[in-house]
Amino acid sequence: MELAKLLQIQPGVTALIGSGGKTSAMLRLADELGRTARVIVCTSTRILPPDGLPLLLGADAARAQEVLGAHSVVCIGTPAENGKLAAPEVSFAQLMQWAEFVLVEADGSKRLPVKAHEPYEPVVPPEANQTIALFGLSGLGKPIREVAHRAELYAKNLGVSPDTILTPQLAAAHLNLEALHTRVLLNQADIPGGRALARAMAEELQTPVCMASIREEWAECLS
Repeated sequence: MELAKLLQIQPGVTALIGSGGKTSAMLRLADELGRTARVIVCTSTRILPPDGLPLLLGADAARAQEVLGAHSVVCIGTPAENGKLAAPEVSFAQLMQWAEFVLVEADGSKRLPVKAHEPYEPVVPPEANQTIALFGLSGLGKPIREVAHRAELYAKNLGVSPDTILTPQLAAAHLNLEALHTRVLLNQADIPGGRALARAMAEELQTPVCMASIREEWAECLS
């Protein structure tokens, strides 16, 4: 799977928002990009430290260069509550001086496949040259109340009840309404009927769209 190529990831800061696989997508991109470049993964909100990656805490530039010299992919952050990481102490502009690619998980979704955003979300760094919205296809065909983080807000935005079954058309309408992204990645396309559901959403979306099963390591661009 060449996910970085399909998503047209460019040097600089890329933000990942939404739901249904942000961390998995970020780590997959880091693995691909790290084969030929230096990559920093981090957050602008809160994440758990990714397994298997060197972790750099603090703002020591010399130490950062040392670690990135030994490892092409490094996670940088600030200790937070419950063992999580917050945003790095240094600016994203500074991180761009340390590595060719900076991948930022800029959103939280409580591990649900669908999400509505409050006005203060997502926390996309101004340096980001692309914002990729993840959407979990496993949320389709089920009541909004069961699958959406901030389900009441999600339903309100669409003018429907939280008990409404989420269709590809409604899901696409919500993404178009929020308009927080430059590209959409429809993940979990390995579910039964997932490819057809992804294509139905892609027909309604107003930005470039790819579908993928990050778990099964395949992806395809739909527009």
